[in-house]
Amino acid sequence: MTLQQLKYIVAVDRHQSFALAAEALGLTQPTLSGMIAKLEDELDVRIFERNNRKLRTTSLGSRLVAQAKLTLMEANKIKEIVSESKGAVSGDFRLAVGPSIAPYILPDFIRLYLADYPEVCLTVEELRPDAMIKSLLESSCDAGIATTGRRCEGIFEIPLYTERFFVYLSPDCLRKLPVFRPEELEHEHLWVMKEVQCLRESAFSFCKARAGRRHVYEAGNIDTLIRIVDTNGGYTIVPEMHLPMLSDAQRANVRRIEGKHLSFRKVSMYIREDYVRERMLNTVVDTLGKFMPEGMLEPGLARNGIKL
Repeated sequence: MTLQQLKYIVAVDRHQSFALAAEALGLTQPTLSGMIAKLEDELDVRIFERNNRKLRTTSLGSRLVAQAKLTLMEANKIKEIVSESKGAVSGDFRLAVGPSIAPYILPDFIRLYLADYPEVCLTVEELRPDAMIKSLLESSCDAGIATTGRRCEGIFEIPLYTERFFVYLSPDCLRKLPVFRPEELEHEHLWVMKEVQCLRESAFSFCKARAGRRHVYEAGNIDTLIRIVDTNGGYTIVPEMHLPMLSDAQRANVRRIEGKHLSFRKVSMYIREDYVRERMLNTVVDTLGKFMPEGMLEPGLARNGIKL
């Protein structure tokens, strides 16, 4: 039994296909099938049930795959510890980013990261928070970036930055005010980002602060919300890093938020509790610090970096 064979059964279990697993591993399908058949003969067990129409991991095979993932994870730690001790920043790094954050950080992040760390093979995947946590627990990714508060056993959270919210209003709503006061827009429509909890919580805190019945309309992304506001009136909530994406005319419709309402979101990095690649994590922090608005990055991280 070899680590390579364990890697193969994990891949086949993930893809539930020898052909797809072989493609992902850069092997021919006969080579992959032969290596797994050899392992099954050695162990005298059936890991996968095969027929012409479908592949299925057996009950015992699922237990072996779970143990194989743990074994591969521990073996990788040995390489990581040695690499860290040499001060090297190289190898594979798999980063997951939440969909409500990705549009704002990834364009600059990828450009700067690839230039500064050419020895790192960076893979970035956009994942919803639940899928991100699952991927971290399975060691399918090294780190994830999502809004704060994703508590899960075995996962460690590192606060990264705090991003303010602003209000984007239609020109009819402006009334020449320098700041946003929700009580003055009682008869306007509020448009909210669907399935982005921090934006929804901020929006609904405005609603709770106001008397009277409210109608809340949901859209799929912030660009859509802004176009809706421009066409239909009302207002919506946008994160600070969306402001550079607005036209000069649209920026004139942006207002600060005044009062005791939720007006920010906190974003964290998530890793497994036993993750050891401190230098690699700090490449993320250093890169974010190069393009984020001043003061947004957590002060402790900006000064000292991540300490595991």
